[in-house]
Amino acid sequence: MTTLSNSALTAAAARAAHLIVDDFPPLFADTLASTLLGDLAEGLLGYHRAHSEHVILAGARTQVLCRSRYTEDRLADGVRTGLSQYVVLGAGLDTFAYRSDLAERVRTFEVDHPATQDWKRQQLTDTRIPIPATVTYVPVDFEADDLDERLRTAGFDPGLPALVSWLGVSMYLSRAAIAQTLAVVSGFAPGTEIVLDYMLPERLRDAAGQTYAEGVAAFAAERGEPWLSFFTPDEMAALLTDHGFGVVEDLCQRDMFDRGWGVRTDSLQPALLSRVVRARVHPAR
Repeated sequence: MTTLSNSALTAAAARAAHLIVDDFPPLFADTLASTLLGDLAEGLLGYHRAHSEHVILAGARTQVLCRSRYTEDRLADGVRTGLSQYVVLGAGLDTFAYRSDLAERVRTFEVDHPATQDWKRQQLTDTRIPIPATVTYVPVDFEADDLDERLRTAGFDPGLPALVSWLGVSMYLSRAAIAQTLAVVSGFAPGTEIVLDYMLPERLRDAAGQTYAEGVAAFAAERGEPWLSFFTPDEMAALLTDHGFGVVEDLCQRDMFDRGWGVRTDSLQPALLSRVVRARVHPAR
């Protein structure tokens, strides 16, 4: 019985399945996701193999791939200009630190619940994936621990800019909990950026997005991970502004596909379901 959340497992399965069921070239190549899933891989990937064009499975892959590619593209931009710290909030089964050439040039802080990190580290050991010296695990119980204090204790330098990735999490949190984390990140060095995704309210979804939401939200709630928060772009911008951020860009899936990612002939098609926002910490006034 895994202690890992269902959302973390399904996200990893979506990244892994992309390299198996979708057309070349890949939108995002997570070459370790399948390995890291270990004994769970066959069962999770079987759904994608059998029903790759199903609107929910294809929608899951599209959503996960878009946010992952966008974030790592932004990280690459940052590293080229001297960025040295990468914070992954709710890291789950993220594999950046173990597969990317960029991982040697940036210190990665994986932040997650202690039980989740224990499970992941055991999987890394069992599957013989080496743990590089550039990754630091930051165990945090978000209900009880001080995120800022835990990061500093782990060696994070709040005086240096960082990129903070917060993917696949906001929809499971209350607005108050989201605001609490933003308050911490806004205290990092000016120039620090956060990339997070958020779910749109029903009135802003298209048919594909609504079909996905109707199928997945109920499933998630049954497994103890209900969707709690939805935002319009204006609401998200206001929340970020209130916490000292300036929005750099806020994109839907179509916006990202139109950035030269190419026209897909497979089932990976953009939907109005979620958006990805990138915001920057302003200098103190």
